[in-house]
Amino acid sequence: MDAVRVALLREVLAGTPWPGEARRFAGTLRRAVVPAGGGLLLVGTEQYEPWHLAAHLVDEAAWSGRPELAPTLVRHRVPPDGPPHLSVGLGRLEAARRGHTLLVVAPQRPGGGLLERVHDARRAGATVLSLDGGDPDLGALAHDALSVPAEDCAPDLDTVQHLVGAAAGENGLPLRRGGGTGRPRLRDRLARLADHLTAPPPSGW
Repeated sequence: MDAVRVALLREVLAGTPWPGEARRFAGTLRRAVVPAGGGLLLVGTEQYEPWHLAAHLVDEAAWSGRPELAPTLVRHRVPPDGPPHLSVGLGRLEAARRGHTLLVVAPQRPGGGLLERVHDARRAGATVLSLDGGDPDLGALAHDALSVPAEDCAPDLDTVQHLVGAAAGENGLPLRRGGGTGRPRLRDRLARLADHLTAPPPSGW
């Protein structure tokens, strides 16, 4: 996650509910995805694939010491020669059970086939979360939802995904000083920021 971009987003959106809502939703995500659980499944719609959020969550999982936050990206179309982490199809949702967390990202109304799979996963015991544009059917299926309506006064869903991805790794940060737990020192935070600013884009995604 680009720390400078997130800081700027939070500054621009200060005074609106979005930074707080993103942190609230990220807290739900952290609580739902437990180390002994079945893992995090991330799926978009047929028209929208949330690979960017997947890459950010992988980064935050590594930084925060919460590997369970690294998602499995579930895709509507799987290329025949893709790498393993980009070759998981919708059939993976059929195996979702209690202990699994399913995060659905849907800027527009999801198709009936996806809604049916999400419904089946919930009936099987999976926790369903959604980042969406306000679709009532998806919202009714989700245990928790953060809806971003297409309004002039609201940020777009991509912006909110940046905030959620960054907030997901904010708790449980590994110790950088002396023993015990705590937030990293300013020097460590600056070093992390420098790494992000000089690192190449995530080619694996």
